[in-house]
Amino acid sequence: MAQLQPGGTAVAPPATDALGSAMSLADPVTTCLSPAVHYMVCKLGFEIEDSHSVNSIVSENGEVCWRTITEFVHYRESDQNVDYIKSVQLLGPLCESVHLHLQSLTMEQFEVQYSLWFQWTNCTELLLEVFAALDSMEATAIALSLMKLTSCLERALGDVFLLIGKDCPFLLRDLLASQELAAVFGQSVMNVLRVFIGSPYGLNLRNILWHGFASPQEIPAKYCSMLLILTAGLGQLLKIYLLQTETILVHRPYIAFTNLKELDIFPDINHEALSLTEELAKISSFVLKTMLPFWVAALTAFRQHRYADCVILLLPQLETGLRLLFATVNKCPNRLLTAESSSLYTTFDEMLTKQLNDKEINQLPLILGEPSMEFLWDFLNHQEGPRVRDHLSHGEINLHEFPREIANQILAFSVTLLCRFSKVEELTAFKEHTAIKPLIICANCYRSRFHPIARLKKQVLKCMKSISSWPELPIVPEEQIQEIPGLERSAETSPCISMTTEILSQLQHHLPQNCYILDDLMNNLLSEKLLVELCSTHICTLYCPRSVLEILVVFRKISTQCHQVSDQVIASTEMRYTQWINKILRSRQRHNYLRMLHSIKFLSPVLRLILMLIILELINIHTICEKNPCDYQQYIKFLKSILQYTENLVTYTSPEKNKWDESMELTHKALIKIRTFSERKLTLMQLATQVKLS
Repeated sequence: MAQLQPGGTAVAPPATDALGSAMSLADPVTTCLSPAVHYMVCKLGFEIEDSHSVNSIVSENGEVCWRTITEFVHYRESDQNVDYIKSVQLLGPLCESVHLHLQSLTMEQFEVQYSLWFQWTNCTELLLEVFAALDSMEATAIALSLMKLTSCLERALGDVFLLIGKDCPFLLRDLLASQELAAVFGQSVMNVLRVFIGSPYGLNLRNILWHGFASPQEIPAKYCSMLLILTAGLGQLLKIYLLQTETILVHRPYIAFTNLKELDIFPDINHEALSLTEELAKISSFVLKTMLPFWVAALTAFRQHRYADCVILLLPQLETGLRLLFATVNKCPNRLLTAESSSLYTTFDEMLTKQLNDKEINQLPLILGEPSMEFLWDFLNHQEGPRVRDHLSHGEINLHEFPREIANQILAFSVTLLCRFSKVEELTAFKEHTAIKPLIICANCYRSRFHPIARLKKQVLKCMKSISSWPELPIVPEEQIQEIPGLERSAETSPCISMTTEILSQLQHHLPQNCYILDDLMNNLLSEKLLVELCSTHICTLYCPRSVLEILVVFRKISTQCHQVSDQVIASTEMRYTQWINKILRSRQRHNYLRMLHSIKFLSPVLRLILMLIILELINIHTICEKNPCDYQQYIKFLKSILQYTENLVTYTSPEKNKWDESMELTHKALIKIRTFSERKLTLMQLATQVKLS
């Protein structure tokens, strides 16, 4: 399927079955850790075989001796910065002693000694589960536990940061290097943490797991044990600080996923589909054999209704599979390995961009195709989307309440990638299976739901629905209106109506051919039905230039203001009607109420006209790139004048102001601006027509 990118040309991607073969014919990948990182994580901490008495590290009642631990952090003589290589080497035996100590404890003993010191994390139950995983000695469970432990620890440390600081750093690296945490725990303690999780120069356990570089067998269990004990030790230090400063640690609330209905794309995955997926993972070129245990564990977690665990396991494997594909299609196999501390990892952020660092076109988006790219951007990147990986990896989600709906979407999408990137002869039966085929169909039809373009469409439709409800609002019978003494009858027609009709006659020439309307422009062209039809038009969302995004911001602000006007009209109409019926309106209020009823007859088509303009301009939004800088600024200025009109209209139609005559004057001036702009053929829809004709 050819893909069209804004400002680009259609490019037909290579057949995915050929890619599957190419990926599978490559030399088998035994590790995704570069030699230096593999040595740091898997070997360095085992080079010194000293044994340390656990009593010098942890007392019988569970108190962590930080002095002992911090003494094993080594510093360079030249600048007194942490020597990470030497520190990992020296701390290795301590980690082994701690690990053996934890293995000697029962769950009851561990809980008695340490659960009190986990309370500061607000995740005591999770940390007890980490201990249970360590006790099982199952490599995949320990890797999963370490991922959950690091995200929980990051969130808790962020809460501590906010005891002193204001804006909590987004990156764990910056958080651990902050002066605020050093003031609470001490710099030497923070340096210990940075050896394990806070620096690309150290073990960097959090990042190599969350970004899918480490296989289960490559993570020594003793590092998970050590981090668990360090977490308890931090709780002990924090208690002292809170007592000394007489402060209370406040935990930020978890983020909840809203509008789950919007995230419901794929059919439910049943037990049959899960079994097929496990078979697929074993043969798919998308899965590195060393990572297969993660896939199996993710499917098991889904079966057991542990939906957060399922997604935590899947997301790094999606990243690993896409990195393998990225390295293959961009012919840079070295990017499959972890980067060294001096360069960035190849992560989702880089893999989903349009261009590589050398400005060459990134081939991965072309291979994946627009639907898959839009899904990935929706679920991972767009600010109004669920941003699943960010929220999970930073500990912002209550894992026990993680919704099945999201796990189902991530898993279903993963299944489609397993199918796409494998040898054809092995896949025909899978692709046509009744449990798999619907997933592939849904993936191929996916359209962005969280890009600003998609959000604008939704906004406009909701606003139109609101305005379309005005005719159903309760209105005082005409005979009661005529009984009011001294009532000045307003004109039955308004210049606004004639001008709106005039503008509509200009617009209809730029409608899609299947939407052309010959008569009754006011009712047919400004209908909710037509707007719904126009909103179904596909508009490319990938890699929108800044000019497009700037315009979208203004469009969305205009739509928001229009909706607020509608809400105010509805609220005022219903309230005044009730007051009229109950005969509690004063004379001036009755007259103002009738002016409102008269005004909204003309206000409704104008607001609907603005919404129609927004959508017609949106359909042609990428033609903004054809405008020169001067014309672009002129266009933005016009849009901002319409925004100013809608903002003023919100003020005038508010219950506090009730300035309905002034609202109509304002509306008339706005229509003149729209008509003038249209007559000068400066709209995007007119520009698009000119481009087609040229």
